[in-house]
Amino acid sequence: MTAAEPEAGPARVAELAERLAAVRARIERACTAAGRDPAEVDLLAVTKTVPAGDVAALLDLGLATFGENRVQEAEPKVAAVARLRPAAHPRWHFIGGLQRNKARAVAGWADRVESVDSIRLADALDGAVRRLLDTGGRPAALSVLLQFSVDGDPKRGGVPEPGLVPLAEHVVGCAGLHLDGVMAVAPMGVDPDRAFAAVAAAAERLRRAFPQATTLSMGMSGDLDAAIRHGSAVVRVGTALVGERPLASP
Repeated sequence: MTAAEPEAGPARVAELAERLAAVRARIERACTAAGRDPAEVDLLAVTKTVPAGDVAALLDLGLATFGENRVQEAEPKVAAVARLRPAAHPRWHFIGGLQRNKARAVAGWADRVESVDSIRLADALDGAVRRLLDTGGRPAALSVLLQFSVDGDPKRGGVPEPGLVPLAEHVVGCAGLHLDGVMAVAPMGVDPDRAFAAVAAAAERLRRAFPQATTLSMGMSGDLDAAIRHGSAVVRVGTALVGERPLASP
């Protein structure tokens, strides 16, 4: 243990346990209302800007999958969590916009990248992963989700529907990548039910062409109930789970 890697204190652990119980209860209620089995919905803890000690506490509380969106923050945190809980095997997802020049760094620790939205990014990840596979630096190909753009706004990232199948076709041809499904974020100001209905329809069309693309990741703290109504299999929860966080520096 070092000063740079403190454990969460008892009060913080109790807070996280209470928040986790509330989020799980909310997921269960949403699934019940939608006629779904809660076991169908995975909880991805968004841990950007929170310390490694909080992640270790969440591991102790039974969570296994964590999402980060800044490479420079994620790399040391992944290493710190491994030192805090060497026997644990957390799964790490990269969930934010990713620059191609950071693909090699992400390929070194991520189990999944949920934000693939271009052929160039897919190629960068594929090359990085294949080099690691060749040298024993990774045990398996990288799981990827295609980020679907609900409104087609390039500033928010994501691929519009006309580009979804062509991008999927390219990804399945990449030896270092495994296409597992679709991720989306409901745009601000858009009714979540309308947004998630559009995502679900696009994901279903993609599954007809690529049956392996079964994962649908959508829904966050503010709209996970609507996402579950429309078939989300992964909800990405940050604020409701870990509380308000300081803004990350640019």
